[in-house]
Amino acid sequence: MDEPTTPAPLPSSPAPPPALGLQAFGVSECGPYRPGNEDAFTVDLERGLFVVADGMGGHAAGEIASRLAVESIQAFIARSEGDTDLTWPFGLDSSLSTDANRLRTALHLANQRVFRAAASDPAYAGMGTTVVAVLFTPSAIVVGHAGDSRVYEERDGQLVALTADDSLLNALGELQLSPEAHAQHPLRNVVTNVLGGDEQILAHMSERPRAPGRRVVLCSDGVHGTLDDGRIGGILAAESDPRRVAERLVADAIAAGGRDNATALVVVDGETA
Repeated sequence: MDEPTTPAPLPSSPAPPPALGLQAFGVSECGPYRPGNEDAFTVDLERGLFVVADGMGGHAAGEIASRLAVESIQAFIARSEGDTDLTWPFGLDSSLSTDANRLRTALHLANQRVFRAAASDPAYAGMGTTVVAVLFTPSAIVVGHAGDSRVYEERDGQLVALTADDSLLNALGELQLSPEAHAQHPLRNVVTNVLGGDEQILAHMSERPRAPGRRVVLCSDGVHGTLDDGRIGGILAAESDPRRVAERLVADAIAAGGRDNATALVVVDGETA
């Protein structure tokens, strides 16, 4: 009689990502002056990924650019999770952690996707999008951005910008203009680095340790271009719930006369499981 054979083990499912102890909420509004909303965002609590993109371009191309960017970033972060055989099509930055290189690669892939889509259809020529992305890991937060959407952190009552705008005003050293002067400057909307604008982008990356109680705000310039840092900090001081903060940031920006789409995404960092 043949000896019984031991069945081959079934392939194991990938381990679920660790619980990250986060709360988050995002709001995006068209506003009364724009025919459509060219902003896009994603809240991925399972993977600790949060993205805001502000598209630009005619014939609804801005809406397409921002959506493609958000989808591409989220897809790569999901695909690269726990992948030990991952290839790095844009190389590795040895000064960054593996997770920061994942987010950096995701931004470059998103740029490639938007750039190719713009080249494929004359109606989309010139389209592009800003992007800010934050990836939480069990021990750190990684921030990546291109353009003039922003990431802030609020901790112990202090509001700090974690990104610097890729804008002509910033390049000229004029970002310290008063809010009133900035709002009237003829070059205030000129952005110098966006996804889809060229085959290559500069993906700004930074990392910092996690801190329970920290709140992180991602927003398009429809929010920070209308509300100065003092107003943003005041809303954070007055509200603790991330939904209320996001709703107030967007509502106050529109009520203050903001003429752009307005998007705010608020993340509260808690204890990891």
